[in-house]
Amino acid sequence: MRMRVLMLCVAVLLAACSQNQDWRTASRESAGIAPDPAVTPEAVLHVYGADAWGWRGWFAIHTWIAAKGTGESAYTVYEVIGWRASRGLSVVRIEQDYADRFWFGATPRLLKEHRGPAAQKLIEAVDRAAKDYPWPREYKAFPGPNSNTFIAWIGQRVPELGLKLPFSAIGRGYSGSN
Repeated sequence: MRMRVLMLCVAVLLAACSQNQDWRTASRESAGIAPDPAVTPEAVLHVYGADAWGWRGWFAIHTWIAAKGTGESAYTVYEVIGWRASRGLSVVRIEQDYADRFWFGATPRLLKEHRGPAAQKLIEAVDRAAKDYPWPREYKAFPGPNSNTFIAWIGQRVPELGLKLPFSAIGRGYSGSN
């Protein structure tokens, strides 16, 4: 009897911590954190993290990199999105997009910033590392590979980023032998 009550309490708690919205209608707009690329001539490289969707956001984040080279008028976003695998696509997404897009309603946090000539060199190295990611068709929320594995992989290949992902970036330590 106690176990049933406990399970019921856990189910109610998890249901209550949902953002009470449909992921399809959750905000994906810019959060206004990144400099406007149309009026920012210098190179900009940002690493963002935002709470994962639904109850997972209580303990986990999704991370991504946004980069804009010197003189460019748009950001390129580097991220891994798991649902892409079920559609036969690479989970790695490298596309022009808002740098600081809400992650399905969750406000992004700037985890790392580089600007100017040093950022330009980092952007080129990040692009090479992203395209060399070893798990482009695999995704597992836990232990990985996942979105945080991807960003950690880039950080390992480009140590000049000085990237240290937070504890909530579950999958950051995935090595393929887990």
